[in-house]
Amino acid sequence: MPLILVTMTHPDGDGWGKHVAAHITFLKRLIDTGQIRASGPVTGLGKRAGFIIMTVADTDEARSLIEQDPFAIEGLIDELTILEWNPMFGSLAGNDA
Repeated sequence: MPLILVTMTHPDGDGWGKHVAAHITFLKRLIDTGQIRASGPVTGLGKRAGFIIMTVADTDEARSLIEQDPFAIEGLIDELTILEWNPMFGSLAGNDA
C-alpha cells in the first residue's frame, strides 16, 4: 500500500481544546488498525497544524477516514492536504508495495 501524507491546519478558538481528546482517540484507533503510521503536531507555521502518515489504499480512502475525524465533523480543519508519497530513500523506502 502507498504511504499517504496528510497535513491539516486548525482555527484558533475553544473548539480545538473542546474536541482534541476525541481527535486523539480517533487517531489512536487508526494507529491500532495500522492505517496510521505516525501522527503529531507541526510547529513553526504560526497556527495549529498536524501531520499524519497513513498506510491506506489511496487518497480517497484517506479522505474518507479524515472526514470521520472529530475535528472534521466539528469544522475544525481550515486547510487539508492529502498526497500519495513514494519514499525512495531511507527507512520508509519501498512501503508502496
